[in-house]
Amino acid sequence: MHPPSPPFDARAARRLREALGMTPGHVAYGLRAQYGLFVDPETVAAWERGLAVPGEQELTALAGVLWCSPAELIAAPTSLREHRVARGLSVEELARRTGVSPTAFQRMEDEGRWRGNERQMLALAEALGLGPRALITATGGDEPLAELLRDAATTRWQAYVKPAVKLVPLPRRIVEDALRELHTEYHARMAATSSWGASGATGDEGRAYLDGINGHFWAAVGP
Repeated sequence: MHPPSPPFDARAARRLREALGMTPGHVAYGLRAQYGLFVDPETVAAWERGLAVPGEQELTALAGVLWCSPAELIAAPTSLREHRVARGLSVEELARRTGVSPTAFQRMEDEGRWRGNERQMLALAEALGLGPRALITATGGDEPLAELLRDAATTRWQAYVKPAVKLVPLPRRIVEDALRELHTEYHARMAATSSWGASGATGDEGRAYLDGINGHFWAAVGP
């Protein structure tokens, strides 16, 4: 079973079509004539009203008919599959560029978890044009990163530098500085609320900080 279609931007599809002076019928004809896809005008209209969404092949073809990139028809790509479709790449092409077999790549994409090595992950980032934060999200690393960062903030942060560097494609110095900052901020908040004499508030303050630990990390890392 394949994952859901990428988050389609219905308004963008309609805006791009109207800018070209096309009707849904013209789009349907283009899909059939240029790509061999038998989509009726009513379906095109349904896409634009958000009542239906095109599949991966249909979205790529629609971008061709509307003279735009697939990325312009995707609301906000976050997953590996969504970024691949936004770049107009097939599984086979991206697998080749990252040095992974198409079968293994498809499995990782379906599972939402990247299992390639460091070299392959860097190739993936380059092929998809992703920065560190988007890359971590796309490869299913948000939760593992959050677990690591929570431990670093609450215990001895130095022990988590090496695993953090392995997980996040950033220089060691930047990761060290960020972990030190998280540790300092967390304990400063805990100390401040403890001084108010409200133990319940202390726990809430600490939990709130840890709940948003990934955001605090990326803020510490900087642009």
